Amino acid sequence: MNESVLNKLKILAESAKYDVSCSSSGTVRSGKAGMLGNTVGGWGICHSFAEDGRCISLLKVMLTNYCIYDCAYCINRRSNDLPRATFSVSELVGLTMEFYRRNYIEGLFLSSGVVRNPDYTMERLVRVAKDLRTIHRFNGYIHLKSIPGASRELVNEAGLYADRLSVNVEIPKEENLKLLAPEKDHKSVYAPMRYIQQGVLESSEERKKHRHAPRFAPAGQSTQMIVGATAETDKDILYLSSALYKGPTMRRVYYSGYISVNTYDKRLPALKQPPLVRENRLYQADWLMRFYQFKVEEIVDDAYPDLDLEVDPKLSWALRHPEQFPVDVNKAEYEMLLRVPGVGVKSARLIVASRRFSKIGFYQLKKMGVVMKKAQYFITCCELPTMRTVNELTPQGVRSLLLKPNKKRVDDRQLTLDFEE
Repeated sequence: MNESVLNKLKILAESAKYDVSCSSSGTVRSGKAGMLGNTVGGWGICHSFAEDGRCISLLKVMLTNYCIYDCAYCINRRSNDLPRATFSVSELVGLTMEFYRRNYIEGLFLSSGVVRNPDYTMERLVRVAKDLRTIHRFNGYIHLKSIPGASRELVNEAGLYADRLSVNVEIPKEENLKLLAPEKDHKSVYAPMRYIQQGVLESSEERKKHRHAPRFAPAGQSTQMIVGATAETDKDILYLSSALYKGPTMRRVYYSGYISVNTYDKRLPALKQPPLVRENRLYQADWLMRFYQFKVEEIVDDAYPDLDLEVDPKLSWALRHPEQFPVDVNKAEYEMLLRVPGVGVKSARLIVASRRFSKIGFYQLKKMGVVMKKAQYFITCCELPTMRTVNELTPQGVRSLLLKPNKKRVDDRQLTLDFEE
Protein backbone atom coordinates (compact mmCIF):
# COMPACT_ATOMS: atom_id res chain seq x y z
CA MET A 1 0.00 0.00 0.00
CA ASN A 2 1.23 3.50 -0.84
CA GLU A 3 3.02 5.04 2.18
CA SER A 4 1.54 8.46 1.42
CA VAL A 5 -1.97 7.02 1.63
CA LEU A 6 -1.14 5.29 4.92
CA ASN A 7 0.13 8.54 6.42
CA LYS A 8 -3.07 10.28 5.35
CA LEU A 9 -5.07 7.45 6.89
CA LYS A 10 -3.34 7.87 10.25
CA ILE A 11 -4.16 11.59 10.30
CA LEU A 12 -7.74 11.37 9.02
CA ALA A 13 -8.76 8.35 11.11
CA GLU A 14 -7.54 10.20 14.21
CA SER A 15 -9.53 13.29 13.16
CA ALA A 16 -12.71 11.22 12.77
CA LYS A 17 -12.66 9.56 16.19
CA TYR A 18 -14.84 12.15 17.96
CA ASP A 19 -17.90 11.42 15.80
CA VAL A 20 -19.91 8.71 17.61
CA SER A 21 -22.95 8.64 15.33
CA CYS A 22 -21.99 5.56 13.35
CA SER A 23 -22.71 2.59 15.57
CA SER A 24 -25.55 0.90 13.72
CA SER A 25 -26.84 0.34 10.23
CA GLY A 26 -30.30 -1.15 10.60
CA THR A 27 -30.28 -2.14 6.94
CA VAL A 28 -30.25 -5.44 5.07
CA ARG A 29 -28.57 -5.94 1.71
CA SER A 30 -27.95 -9.55 0.76
CA GLY A 31 -25.23 -10.68 -1.60
CA LYS A 32 -25.84 -10.23 -5.32
CA ALA A 33 -24.26 -11.83 -8.34
CA GLY A 34 -21.54 -9.63 -9.78
CA MET A 35 -21.32 -7.44 -6.66
CA LEU A 36 -18.88 -7.46 -3.77
CA GLY A 37 -19.99 -7.62 -0.12
CA ASN A 38 -23.24 -7.37 1.81
CA THR A 39 -24.63 -5.93 5.04
CA VAL A 40 -25.66 -9.36 6.38
CA GLY A 41 -28.70 -7.92 8.12
CA GLY A 42 -26.45 -6.82 10.98
CA TRP A 43 -26.95 -4.14 13.50
CA GLY A 44 -24.12 -2.09 14.04
CA ILE A 45 -20.91 -0.74 12.76
CA CYS A 46 -17.61 0.40 14.30
CA HIS A 47 -16.93 -2.57 16.51
CA SER A 48 -20.54 -3.05 17.46
CA PHE A 49 -22.37 -6.36 17.39
CA ALA A 50 -24.66 -7.93 14.82
CA GLU A 51 -27.89 -9.73 15.72
CA ASP A 52 -26.04 -13.06 15.46
CA GLY A 53 -23.36 -11.89 17.90
CA ARG A 54 -20.63 -11.08 15.38
CA CYS A 55 -18.45 -8.02 15.87
CA ILE A 56 -18.68 -5.81 12.79
CA SER A 57 -16.08 -3.22 11.90
CA LEU A 58 -16.17 -0.17 9.66
CA LEU A 59 -13.53 2.10 8.20
CA LYS A 60 -14.24 5.37 9.99
CA VAL A 61 -12.37 8.17 8.32
CA MET A 62 -12.59 11.74 7.07
CA LEU A 63 -12.15 12.78 3.46
CA THR A 64 -10.21 15.80 4.74
CA ASN A 65 -9.60 17.49 8.09
CA TYR A 66 -9.12 20.90 6.51
CA CYS A 67 -12.11 23.10 7.36
CA ILE A 68 -13.25 26.63 6.60
CA TYR A 69 -15.10 26.82 9.93
CA ASP A 70 -13.62 27.71 13.32
CA CYS A 71 -16.01 25.94 15.73
CA ALA A 72 -14.76 26.27 19.31
CA TYR A 73 -15.44 22.64 20.26
CA CYS A 74 -13.91 20.95 17.18
CA ILE A 75 -10.40 19.52 17.04
CA ASN A 76 -10.31 20.20 13.29
CA ARG A 77 -11.19 23.89 13.59
CA ARG A 78 -9.48 26.25 11.16
CA SER A 79 -7.28 27.95 13.77
CA ASN A 80 -5.80 24.74 15.23
CA ASP A 81 -2.22 23.89 14.37
CA LEU A 82 -2.37 20.16 13.65
CA PRO A 83 -1.33 17.81 10.83
CA ARG A 84 -3.70 18.18 7.87
CA ALA A 85 -4.40 15.79 5.03
CA THR A 86 -6.85 15.20 2.20
CA PHE A 87 -7.71 12.00 0.36
CA SER A 88 -8.43 12.13 -3.32
CA VAL A 89 -11.62 10.31 -4.29
CA SER A 90 -9.65 7.53 -5.99
CA GLU A 91 -7.34 7.10 -2.97
CA LEU A 92 -10.22 6.67 -0.55
CA VAL A 93 -12.12 4.33 -2.86
CA GLY A 94 -9.01 2.21 -3.37
CA LEU A 95 -8.27 2.15 0.36
CA THR A 96 -11.80 1.02 1.19
CA MET A 97 -11.72 -1.79 -1.38
CA GLU A 98 -8.26 -2.94 -0.29
CA PHE A 99 -9.31 -3.05 3.38
CA TYR A 100 -12.46 -4.92 2.46
CA ARG A 101 -10.59 -7.54 0.45
CA ARG A 102 -8.23 -8.06 3.38
CA ASN A 103 -11.28 -8.60 5.59
CA TYR A 104 -10.38 -5.65 7.84
CA ILE A 105 -13.77 -3.97 7.41
CA GLU A 106 -17.33 -4.58 6.24
CA GLY A 107 -18.26 -1.02 5.39
CA LEU A 108 -17.41 2.68 5.40
CA PHE A 109 -18.31 5.62 7.62
CA LEU A 110 -17.24 8.78 5.84
CA SER A 111 -17.29 12.37 7.10
CA SER A 112 -15.33 15.46 6.17
CA GLY A 113 -14.29 18.94 7.11
CA VAL A 114 -15.84 21.62 4.91
CA VAL A 115 -13.51 22.91 2.19
CA ARG A 116 -14.36 25.76 -0.20
CA ASN A 117 -18.11 25.43 0.42
CA PRO A 118 -20.67 22.77 1.50
CA ASP A 119 -21.59 21.74 -2.06
CA TYR A 120 -17.97 21.22 -3.14
CA THR A 121 -17.33 18.98 -0.14
CA MET A 122 -20.63 17.09 -0.48
CA GLU A 123 -20.00 16.45 -4.17
CA ARG A 124 -16.69 14.72 -3.32
CA LEU A 125 -18.33 12.57 -0.63
CA VAL A 126 -21.02 11.51 -3.08
CA ARG A 127 -18.39 10.62 -5.69
CA VAL A 128 -16.71 8.23 -3.23
CA ALA A 129 -19.98 6.40 -2.57
CA LYS A 130 -20.96 6.43 -6.26
CA ASP A 131 -17.61 5.00 -7.40
CA LEU A 132 -17.76 2.26 -4.76
CA ARG A 133 -21.25 1.24 -5.85
CA THR A 134 -21.08 1.65 -9.64
CA ILE A 135 -17.44 1.01 -10.56
CA HIS A 136 -16.31 -1.44 -7.89
CA ARG A 137 -19.77 -2.97 -7.34
CA PHE A 138 -19.34 -2.64 -3.57
CA ASN A 139 -22.46 -3.93 -1.83
CA GLY A 140 -21.45 -3.38 1.80
CA TYR A 141 -22.58 -0.72 4.27
CA ILE A 142 -21.93 2.98 3.59
CA HIS A 143 -22.74 5.79 6.02
CA LEU A 144 -22.21 9.33 4.71
CA LYS A 145 -22.21 12.51 6.77
CA SER A 146 -24.30 15.05 4.89
CA ILE A 147 -22.70 18.48 4.97
CA PRO A 148 -24.92 21.21 6.52
CA GLY A 149 -25.88 23.68 3.82
CA ALA A 150 -25.47 21.18 0.94
CA SER A 151 -27.94 21.42 -1.92
CA ARG A 152 -30.98 19.20 -2.20
CA GLU A 153 -29.71 17.69 -5.48
CA LEU A 154 -26.50 16.43 -3.85
CA VAL A 155 -28.30 15.10 -0.78
CA ASN A 156 -30.74 13.27 -3.05
CA GLU A 157 -27.87 11.74 -5.02
CA ALA A 158 -26.11 10.70 -1.80
CA GLY A 159 -29.22 8.84 -0.65
CA LEU A 160 -29.11 6.63 -3.75
CA TYR A 161 -25.69 5.23 -2.82
CA ALA A 162 -25.52 5.42 1.00
CA ASP A 163 -27.30 3.16 3.47
CA ARG A 164 -27.53 5.91 6.06
CA LEU A 165 -27.13 9.66 5.96
CA SER A 166 -26.60 11.85 8.99
CA VAL A 167 -26.37 15.53 9.82
CA ASN A 168 -25.09 16.57 13.25
CA VAL A 169 -27.12 19.09 15.27
CA GLU A 170 -24.11 19.44 17.60
CA ILE A 171 -25.53 22.11 19.93
CA PRO A 172 -29.27 21.86 20.82
CA LYS A 173 -29.98 25.61 21.14
CA GLU A 174 -29.26 27.96 18.26
CA GLU A 175 -28.05 30.81 20.48
CA ASN A 176 -25.41 28.54 22.02
CA LEU A 177 -24.43 27.19 18.61
CA LYS A 178 -23.91 30.78 17.46
CA LEU A 179 -21.73 31.42 20.52
CA LEU A 180 -19.37 28.53 19.77
CA ALA A 181 -19.74 28.30 15.99
CA PRO A 182 -20.70 31.76 14.64
CA GLU A 183 -20.51 30.57 11.01
CA LYS A 184 -23.17 27.87 11.51
CA ASP A 185 -26.92 27.87 12.13
CA HIS A 186 -29.65 25.31 12.65
CA LYS A 187 -31.33 26.16 9.36
CA SER A 188 -28.42 24.63 7.43
CA VAL A 189 -28.70 21.48 9.57
CA TYR A 190 -32.45 20.96 9.42
CA ALA A 191 -32.69 21.60 5.67
CA PRO A 192 -30.73 18.45 4.65
CA MET A 193 -32.60 16.51 7.36
CA ARG A 194 -35.83 17.41 5.55
CA TYR A 195 -34.33 16.47 2.18
CA ILE A 196 -33.38 13.04 3.54
CA GLN A 197 -36.82 12.52 5.06
CA GLN A 198 -38.56 13.50 1.84
CA GLY A 199 -36.26 11.27 -0.18
CA VAL A 200 -36.96 8.24 2.01
CA LEU A 201 -40.72 8.78 1.92
CA GLU A 202 -40.77 9.34 -1.86
CA SER A 203 -38.67 6.21 -2.36
CA SER A 204 -41.05 4.20 -0.18
CA GLU A 205 -44.03 5.30 -2.26
CA GLU A 206 -42.20 4.58 -5.51
CA ARG A 207 -41.31 1.06 -4.36
CA LYS A 208 -44.97 0.35 -3.70
CA LYS A 209 -45.61 0.93 -7.41
CA HIS A 210 -42.35 -0.47 -8.80
CA ARG A 211 -40.75 -3.31 -6.87
CA HIS A 212 -37.24 -2.72 -8.19
CA ALA A 213 -37.20 1.06 -7.78
CA PRO A 214 -33.95 2.21 -6.11
CA ARG A 215 -33.97 2.54 -2.34
CA PHE A 216 -33.10 5.88 -0.78
CA ALA A 217 -30.99 5.73 2.42
CA PRO A 218 -32.68 2.49 3.55
CA ALA A 219 -31.22 2.79 7.07
CA GLY A 220 -32.68 6.28 7.55
CA GLN A 221 -30.74 9.05 9.21
CA SER A 222 -29.08 9.85 12.53
CA THR A 223 -27.67 12.88 14.31
CA GLN A 224 -25.40 13.75 17.22
CA MET A 225 -25.47 16.32 20.03
CA ILE A 226 -22.58 17.46 22.20
CA VAL A 227 -23.36 17.23 25.92
CA GLY A 228 -21.76 19.62 28.40
CA ALA A 229 -20.15 22.18 26.09
CA THR A 230 -22.96 24.67 26.71
CA ALA A 231 -25.56 25.34 29.39
CA GLU A 232 -28.48 23.28 28.00
CA THR A 233 -30.35 21.16 30.53
CA ASP A 234 -31.18 17.51 29.93
CA LYS A 235 -34.73 18.70 29.34
CA ASP A 236 -33.55 20.88 26.43
CA ILE A 237 -31.64 17.98 24.91
CA LEU A 238 -34.34 15.32 25.34
CA TYR A 239 -37.17 17.54 24.11
CA LEU A 240 -35.22 18.13 20.90
CA SER A 241 -34.52 14.39 20.60
CA SER A 242 -38.20 13.62 21.10
CA ALA A 243 -39.15 16.09 18.36
CA LEU A 244 -36.59 14.55 15.99
CA TYR A 245 -37.87 11.02 16.67
CA LYS A 246 -41.35 12.08 15.61
CA GLY A 247 -39.97 12.28 12.07
CA PRO A 248 -40.44 8.92 10.33
CA THR A 249 -36.81 8.57 9.23
CA MET A 250 -34.79 9.53 12.33
CA ARG A 251 -33.33 6.26 13.64
CA ARG A 252 -30.88 7.40 16.31
CA VAL A 253 -29.84 10.47 18.23
CA TYR A 254 -26.35 10.13 19.67
CA TYR A 255 -25.08 11.99 22.73
CA SER A 256 -21.40 12.80 22.94
CA GLY A 257 -19.94 13.99 26.24
CA TYR A 258 -17.94 17.16 25.59
CA ILE A 259 -14.21 16.46 25.37
CA SER A 260 -12.00 19.43 26.12
CA VAL A 261 -9.76 19.41 23.05
CA ASN A 262 -9.33 23.20 22.75
CA THR A 263 -8.53 24.24 26.30
CA TYR A 264 -7.30 27.67 25.22
CA ASP A 265 -10.78 28.80 24.09
CA LYS A 266 -12.39 30.69 26.98
CA ARG A 267 -15.91 30.17 25.59
CA LEU A 268 -15.68 26.50 26.58
CA PRO A 269 -16.07 24.99 30.06
CA ALA A 270 -12.92 23.82 31.82
CA LEU A 271 -13.72 20.12 32.30
CA LYS A 272 -11.14 17.66 33.63
CA GLN A 273 -12.91 14.74 31.98
CA PRO A 274 -15.99 14.27 29.75
CA PRO A 275 -19.40 14.12 31.53
CA LEU A 276 -19.71 10.37 30.93
CA VAL A 277 -22.27 9.75 33.68
CA ARG A 278 -24.57 12.38 32.21
CA GLU A 279 -24.03 10.99 28.70
CA ASN A 280 -24.93 7.54 30.00
CA ARG A 281 -28.15 8.80 31.62
CA LEU A 282 -29.16 10.54 28.39
CA TYR A 283 -28.76 7.30 26.46
CA GLN A 284 -30.88 5.50 29.06
CA ALA A 285 -33.57 8.19 28.80
CA ASP A 286 -33.40 7.85 25.02
CA TRP A 287 -34.08 4.11 25.40
CA LEU A 288 -37.09 4.87 27.58
CA MET A 289 -38.56 7.02 24.81
CA ARG A 290 -37.78 4.56 22.01
CA PHE A 291 -38.44 1.17 23.62
CA TYR A 292 -40.28 1.65 26.91
CA GLN A 293 -43.17 3.87 25.76
CA PHE A 294 -42.24 6.80 28.01
CA LYS A 295 -43.08 10.32 26.93
CA VAL A 296 -40.33 12.89 27.26
CA GLU A 297 -42.34 14.98 29.74
CA GLU A 298 -42.49 11.98 32.08
CA ILE A 299 -38.69 11.79 32.19
CA VAL A 300 -37.81 15.49 32.48
CA ASP A 301 -39.96 18.55 33.16
CA ASP A 302 -39.72 22.00 34.73
CA ALA A 303 -39.51 20.50 38.21
CA TYR A 304 -36.81 17.99 37.17
CA PRO A 305 -34.96 19.56 34.22
CA ASP A 306 -31.89 17.35 34.68
CA LEU A 307 -31.58 13.58 35.01
CA ASP A 308 -30.61 12.04 38.32
CA LEU A 309 -26.94 11.06 38.08
CA GLU A 310 -27.18 8.53 40.93
CA VAL A 311 -29.93 6.29 39.55
CA ASP A 312 -31.15 5.41 36.06
CA PRO A 313 -34.11 7.40 34.63
CA LYS A 314 -36.66 4.60 34.97
CA LEU A 315 -35.86 4.05 38.63
CA SER A 316 -35.91 7.81 39.15
CA TRP A 317 -39.41 7.99 37.61
CA ALA A 318 -40.63 5.10 39.76
CA LEU A 319 -39.34 6.74 42.94
CA ARG A 320 -41.16 9.96 42.01
CA HIS A 321 -44.41 8.05 41.38
CA PRO A 322 -44.80 5.51 44.21
CA GLU A 323 -48.60 5.69 43.76
CA GLN A 324 -48.19 3.60 40.57
CA PHE A 325 -46.77 0.68 42.57
CA PRO A 326 -46.66 -2.16 43.52
CA VAL A 327 -47.53 -3.83 40.21
CA ASP A 328 -48.98 -7.35 40.17
CA VAL A 329 -46.91 -9.10 37.50
CA ASN A 330 -49.65 -11.71 37.01
CA LYS A 331 -52.27 -9.12 36.11
CA ALA A 332 -50.59 -5.87 34.98
CA GLU A 333 -50.68 -4.83 31.34
CA TYR A 334 -47.52 -4.96 29.25
CA GLU A 335 -47.21 -1.15 29.21
CA MET A 336 -47.12 -1.04 33.01
CA LEU A 337 -44.64 -3.92 33.27
CA LEU A 338 -42.24 -1.87 31.13
CA ARG A 339 -42.25 0.80 33.82
CA VAL A 340 -41.12 -1.50 36.60
CA PRO A 341 -37.42 -0.95 37.46
CA GLY A 342 -35.51 -4.13 36.69
CA VAL A 343 -37.91 -5.30 33.98
CA GLY A 344 -36.67 -5.03 30.39
CA VAL A 345 -38.53 -5.33 27.10
CA LYS A 346 -37.73 -9.02 26.64
CA SER A 347 -38.59 -9.97 30.21
CA ALA A 348 -41.88 -8.01 30.02
CA ARG A 349 -42.84 -9.96 26.89
CA LEU A 350 -41.91 -13.24 28.58
CA ILE A 351 -44.04 -12.37 31.60
CA VAL A 352 -47.09 -11.63 29.44
CA ALA A 353 -46.62 -14.84 27.43
CA SER A 354 -45.87 -17.12 30.41
CA ARG A 355 -48.63 -16.05 32.80
CA ARG A 356 -51.25 -17.42 30.40
CA PHE A 357 -50.21 -20.90 31.49
CA SER A 358 -49.31 -20.56 35.18
CA LYS A 359 -48.79 -18.09 37.99
CA ILE A 360 -45.41 -16.39 37.94
CA GLY A 361 -43.29 -16.30 41.07
CA PHE A 362 -39.96 -14.97 42.28
CA TYR A 363 -37.79 -17.67 40.71
CA GLN A 364 -39.56 -17.57 37.36
CA LEU A 365 -38.95 -13.83 37.22
CA LYS A 366 -35.24 -14.32 37.85
CA LYS A 367 -35.05 -16.89 35.05
CA MET A 368 -36.75 -14.41 32.71
CA GLY A 369 -33.97 -11.91 33.33
CA VAL A 370 -35.76 -9.58 35.75
CA VAL A 371 -33.27 -7.78 38.03
CA MET A 372 -34.95 -8.58 41.33
CA LYS A 373 -32.59 -6.33 43.27
CA LYS A 374 -34.57 -3.41 41.84
CA ALA A 375 -37.90 -4.97 40.93
CA GLN A 376 -38.67 -6.47 44.36
CA TYR A 377 -39.68 -3.08 45.76
CA PHE A 378 -42.15 -2.36 42.96
CA ILE A 379 -43.99 -5.66 42.33
CA THR A 380 -46.16 -8.30 43.89
CA CYS A 381 -46.34 -11.86 42.62
CA CYS A 382 -46.82 -15.49 43.59
CA GLU A 383 -44.25 -16.76 46.12
CA LEU A 384 -42.45 -13.43 46.45
CA PRO A 385 -40.33 -13.56 49.63
CA THR A 386 -41.49 -11.25 52.39
CA MET A 387 -40.40 -7.82 51.24
CA ARG A 388 -41.75 -4.37 51.87
CA THR A 389 -42.64 -2.32 48.80
CA VAL A 390 -41.78 1.25 47.90
CA ASN A 391 -44.91 2.53 49.64
CA GLU A 392 -43.96 0.89 52.94
CA LEU A 393 -40.27 1.71 52.78
CA THR A 394 -40.86 5.19 51.21
CA PRO A 395 -39.02 6.24 48.04
CA GLN A 396 -36.15 7.66 50.10
CA GLY A 397 -35.77 4.32 51.89
CA VAL A 398 -35.67 2.35 48.63
CA ARG A 399 -33.20 4.81 47.16
CA SER A 400 -30.85 4.43 50.13
CA LEU A 401 -31.06 0.63 49.92
CA LEU A 402 -30.24 0.60 46.21
CA LEU A 403 -27.41 3.09 46.62
CA LYS A 404 -25.55 1.15 49.30
CA PRO A 405 -21.81 1.58 48.61
CA ASN A 406 -20.35 -1.26 46.56
CA LYS A 407 -17.16 -2.71 48.03
CA LYS A 408 -15.93 -3.63 44.56
CA ARG A 409 -13.86 -0.85 43.00
CA VAL A 410 -15.42 0.51 39.84
CA ASP A 411 -13.87 2.87 37.31
CA ASP A 412 -16.68 5.43 36.99
CA ARG A 413 -15.20 6.75 33.76
CA GLN A 414 -16.35 3.60 31.97
CA LEU A 415 -20.12 3.30 32.09
CA THR A 416 -22.53 1.07 30.19
CA LEU A 417 -26.27 1.01 29.74
CA ASP A 418 -27.78 -1.00 32.58
CA PHE A 419 -31.22 -1.59 31.07
CA GLU A 420 -32.28 -5.20 31.25
CA GLU A 421 -32.82 -6.97 27.97
